[in-house]
Amino acid sequence: MLLPIVVIFIIGYLLIALEHQIRIDKAATALLLGMILWTLYTIGAPYIIPLNDAAEFQHYISNSTTLQSLPLAQQCINFIVNVKVIEHLGDISEILFFLIGAMTIVELIDIHGGFSIVTSHITTRKKQKLLWLLAIMTFFMSAILDNLTTSIVMIMLLRKLISDQKERWLFGSIIVIAANSGGAWSPIGDITTIMLWVKGNVTTSGLVGYLLLPSLVSMLVPLLIISRKIKGELNSGTETVVSNVGNAFTTRERMLILILGILGLIFVPIFKGFTSLPPFIGVMISLGLLWIFTDCLYNKKRIDSSQQHRIPYVLKRIDTPTILFFLGILMAVAVLQATGILTAVATWLDKEIHNIYIINILLGILSSIVDNVPLVAAAIGMYPLPDPSTLSGSETAYMMHFIQDGTFWQFLSYCVGVGGSMLIIGSAAGVVVMGIERINFMWYLRHISFIALCGYLAGALVYIAEVLLTKGVL
Repeated sequence: MLLPIVVIFIIGYLLIALEHQIRIDKAATALLLGMILWTLYTIGAPYIIPLNDAAEFQHYISNSTTLQSLPLAQQCINFIVNVKVIEHLGDISEILFFLIGAMTIVELIDIHGGFSIVTSHITTRKKQKLLWLLAIMTFFMSAILDNLTTSIVMIMLLRKLISDQKERWLFGSIIVIAANSGGAWSPIGDITTIMLWVKGNVTTSGLVGYLLLPSLVSMLVPLLIISRKIKGELNSGTETVVSNVGNAFTTRERMLILILGILGLIFVPIFKGFTSLPPFIGVMISLGLLWIFTDCLYNKKRIDSSQQHRIPYVLKRIDTPTILFFLGILMAVAVLQATGILTAVATWLDKEIHNIYIINILLGILSSIVDNVPLVAAAIGMYPLPDPSTLSGSETAYMMHFIQDGTFWQFLSYCVGVGGSMLIIGSAAGVVVMGIERINFMWYLRHISFIALCGYLAGALVYIAEVLLTKGVL
């Protein structure tokens, strides 16, 4: 049953890639793919679960005398429904609710003219200069917020500045690359760096000290190449007009909404750091406070109810198909994780290659196809942090790569963070920009993927050089 799961995943992935050619929305394909894979997993459960989750399955069955009397097939279905589905859907729901909260906050700022205040201060009309400005802003913002939130904010700013869609695709592609590169060197910049940071595999000083320069190079190389393709100046009057509701608010009030919205987003990683609670809780706190604040503002205004853009109205404007696409594709990847396919790939790489640099580079490339979270989870499960004092024998030098702030974990953070830029659906940032801007998968593949690969490999070489110069050994 594992082979049909892999084959159908590949077919579904190709259909998503060919969305514009077959004229079937990628969200529909992703939803169907995810649900079919879970159905196949359930059908093959009596053969898959004993091989992959034997200990967890037996523990679950042993706690219920009712389950022990059921046939194996029914036991497996019960295990999938009550353990695996809930476990993976819980993780995915955290991402979806975070996305809903962040998109709502950004849309709220936009509809009330908050971003118009920012764009009015961007005085340059030269497209190349604007590209560099947006890329650098994205790179450093993603290290503070995270790459997903930053991409949403920056793409909304971009829509205020560039009217031509194909040109926006070039700018949007750089935003994806800069967001992923910026998130790779910060412990709160990407969900995978958060995972490694919370687990104790890396420290803040280790990430920043070793990954800032490689991450910067991975952005600068594509930026230099793409900037050569962009010529001329912005058309006058590109910026969209502030809505009637935005005009009903004073500049001070619109600025206040902008500041509170950005502070609300910045609050999320701070909240996560202090409480260790999932980021979606922090973003929902921010959304709730903004909801109350804007309701109070509207209560003071004499605006017809049909013209009011309160939060319930804003919720109708967020990109629901993108959220459903996330649900489908993440559920599909969850099956690859639940069935042990991703773990098997990681184990094969370690056994057959046994070189941390090549393994990580390949994992980075793989992260452009499947979600980087299960890849990192598989790596964490394969390599428990060793105690340096207990290491001995011929494998000592190799295992030292896996201690806290070891080369393997640092390079893994870089590779799976930056590697997702090679395909538009290889990262959360790419998926959300693809959804908002309707970027064609094949267009990105033809025009951006090789450029992103060049940046990825350039940054990887910089990191390897750093290790050689500072640690003196590869």
